[in-house]
Amino acid sequence: MASVGKILRRTFLIGSAAVVGGVAFGAYYVTRPAANPLRPGKGETALSPFVLIDQQGVTLFAPRAEMGQGVMTTWAALIAEELDVEIDDIRVLHGPAAAAYYNSALMAEGLPNKGYDASEFQHNLGEALGVLGKPLSLQVTGGSTSMKDGFERMREAGATARETLKQVAADRLGVDRAQLKTERGAVIAPDGTRISYHELAEAAGQIEPPNVALRDPSTWRLLGQNLPRVDVVGKSTGTAEFGIDVRPEGLKFASVRMNPRLGGTMKGYDSSSAESMPGVEKIVNLGNGVAVVASNTWLAIQAVEAIDIDWGDAHYPPETDSLFAKIAEAFDDAPNSTMRDDGDVDVMPDGATEISAEYKVPYLAHATMEPMNATALFTGTKLDLWCGNQAPTLIQIRAANTANLDTEAVDIHTTYLGGGFGRRGELDFAEIATKVAMAVPNVPVQTTWSREEDMRHDYYRPGAIARMRGAVKDGTAVLIDGKVASQSSTQQAVERYTGLPGGGPDKVLVEGLFNQPYAVPNYRISGHIADLAVPVGFWRSVGNSHNGFFHETFMDEMAHAAGRDPLEFRLELAKAEFAPAAGVLQAVKEMSGWTGETPDGVGRGVAMTYSFGTPVAQVIEVVDEDGTIRIAKAWIACDVGIALDPGTVEAQMFGGMMYGLSAAVMGEITFADGEVEQFNFPDYDALRMHNAPVTEVRILETNPRLGGVGEPGTPPSMPALGNALFDLTGERARTLPLINQFDLLV
Repeated sequence: MASVGKILRRTFLIGSAAVVGGVAFGAYYVTRPAANPLRPGKGETALSPFVLIDQQGVTLFAPRAEMGQGVMTTWAALIAEELDVEIDDIRVLHGPAAAAYYNSALMAEGLPNKGYDASEFQHNLGEALGVLGKPLSLQVTGGSTSMKDGFERMREAGATARETLKQVAADRLGVDRAQLKTERGAVIAPDGTRISYHELAEAAGQIEPPNVALRDPSTWRLLGQNLPRVDVVGKSTGTAEFGIDVRPEGLKFASVRMNPRLGGTMKGYDSSSAESMPGVEKIVNLGNGVAVVASNTWLAIQAVEAIDIDWGDAHYPPETDSLFAKIAEAFDDAPNSTMRDDGDVDVMPDGATEISAEYKVPYLAHATMEPMNATALFTGTKLDLWCGNQAPTLIQIRAANTANLDTEAVDIHTTYLGGGFGRRGELDFAEIATKVAMAVPNVPVQTTWSREEDMRHDYYRPGAIARMRGAVKDGTAVLIDGKVASQSSTQQAVERYTGLPGGGPDKVLVEGLFNQPYAVPNYRISGHIADLAVPVGFWRSVGNSHNGFFHETFMDEMAHAAGRDPLEFRLELAKAEFAPAAGVLQAVKEMSGWTGETPDGVGRGVAMTYSFGTPVAQVIEVVDEDGTIRIAKAWIACDVGIALDPGTVEAQMFGGMMYGLSAAVMGEITFADGEVEQFNFPDYDALRMHNAPVTEVRILETNPRLGGVGEPGTPPSMPALGNALFDLTGERARTLPLINQFDLLV
């Protein structure tokens, strides 16, 4: 069996130094090359863990999950740019679970700097720490790190493959490699002779790759352009394979039912009604739940619901109000972190006006369109697992431990993801599918959760409370003292993944609050962890999702207290701290024609948040239509440093905003008698085409470093909408969802 705990040994500090216990790794163990997981067949050559060449052309094995964010297309472009092939000539497949596909950018996220203020030394330190992802098997898609991780690695893979192929051709032709060039999958000799890559591939796999230099961006053909998505044909024609589409020969179907009082036990059950249903083949006792194996998914769902189960109680307060009372109690304890403490917030500046406010946001579900599912085939000595997932190596370890197998005996087949948002970085759906398959060995079984089971057994975005105190003087902010209380998604996740307790200051709890690029001289942010057993996890933009709302709503309140235009107030503070942040504010000001004045029946709000290395500003416009408020228009500006594919950046900014606006308007998970009250999309809805704003996106490229794209569009959307509603109605939104306070079009 395998255990991440064995690898970690001593400790896994969160958010501060991100240092791993010294006994776990020697320098050689950390820096040695990871084994190439690709095993080429006859006529195939794997020039790296990412690039395989055969008679059909070039295949990229992408180590990051494609869940609609376009990662496969941009990774293919990074390879194609250096390898001199066209992007539509590259086949793209998900890579297997393997250490070689570790995420080199994740470890840097744990460093204690604000991100935008990282020195060159700190940036280089983060890159150096990235190699720790290999022995930790961090093949993870998350944190908006895919392009940071792949930007140089993929280009190096393409360039190394190109120059190795050229060297083989040079040896064959008896010329110097520098005399050769490449284009469209072939090496071109000085006399015009073309030798295709596949003719050279076998020999290229036998020689030592030469040292290479990456091409200057000024020569790029593909990067920086709007590229056709490599997954669009399959997804448009219904031929793309998601986890729920997997159909190995002899497949049976299952569904699952777990305790709705999350984490509670199962005292017993009566399955006689289910057993009598035609087509039901097996009832599986999962220990803390049951599954039914049947001839089709619908029958399995009906049958598992027919089982009479005696559930134990949850280990948390049973009602929403009592949960939030427990969260509020966390303020009475010493903070887990104070990651920003500038100046002296305990002394009110002379002549300053003090402002204070309390904010609250609810628990939220991920609500992926494709419910949790996985297909497993267990033979007793081997396990194959097919599923959409964000962490193949971690799932491999969990499945191996569950089935009492070595990791080498477990093959993870990653499919397309029908939505992830952090939910498919969890391991439960794979563990349950493994247990079901173990009950019917040598038969592939697809375990699909009902929508209700999915919605009511999430790892939720935690509910959170913020208490903000600030001061303004002479038209500007002179003091911010903020405290946030919430459960720790990070500590829970580390314990779930490793079996070890998470420790150290939790940076994720306060991200989006302590690291905002505003020049405020007295500035302190503290994080307080609430000790609750509600299962929580990483939700799109994680801590930034609630802290963006807290910080940018409070900034709006400070601006009004100072008698200033809210956009100009922010712009002035950002200019003195981080130019790209000021740049995106200036951009949305121009795009929206912001004047600070709105006509009757129209409201506008602005917000700017820095997250995942990217500042994003948004202006939202709302209109009153006979008493119903419609979100009419939105303007988004982001500075990603380098826009590798502007079309994908624009799509992700719009999608991130819509995810955030849906949560802001109507997203809420509530509890009664220990159970989640929301069962399906009618209870947990999202914005649709009729109430989505007309949106314009502008992409800037002044940021000194490459920023993330998938998540930064979410945090500013919620406060921008709340601020627009204040402009329209004069009512301040300090609690989400907004539908509880305003008559919004839904």
